[in-house]
Amino acid sequence: MTKETRIEADPKLPIIRMTRDFAATPEQLFRAHTDPALFAQWVGPDATATRIEHWDARTGGSWRYVSAHDGAEYGFRGCFHEIGPDRIVQTFTFEGDPDGVALETLWFEDLGDGRTRLRTQSLVDTFEGRDAWLRSGMEIGVNEGYAKLERMCTDGTL
Repeated sequence: MTKETRIEADPKLPIIRMTRDFAATPEQLFRAHTDPALFAQWVGPDATATRIEHWDARTGGSWRYVSAHDGAEYGFRGCFHEIGPDRIVQTFTFEGDPDGVALETLWFEDLGDGRTRLRTQSLVDTFEGRDAWLRSGMEIGVNEGYAKLERMCTDGTL
């Protein structure tokens, strides 16, 4: 199983694709992405605390959360365009760059034996915007967050 997240930039489109396998069922991963109390426990780097400001996980719903680190706060928001048992489509905006809206799709692929492959795709407006995300250190937050999510799946939290 992939324990580190594979992060790839598409050479022809301003897309970031990520893949990681989890010792979890698709239902567990879906719940971790749609239940605000669970989401706040795992999202982001270890050094941040997340506060959910608004969360309406349904097709047509929206969300907003704030991550805090060393006295600074960073807001994120978006809309759930589609919520289904094996796929979530949503927008994602870092409020520090309000024009940088990404369209994200998450797929929960059942691998059998209580394992699931999570695949995500984030489409942004420009290659420059995509490359700025990649330079931002996002892989640290992604890998640390997914490691927390993996622990939650195996320790009985989910």
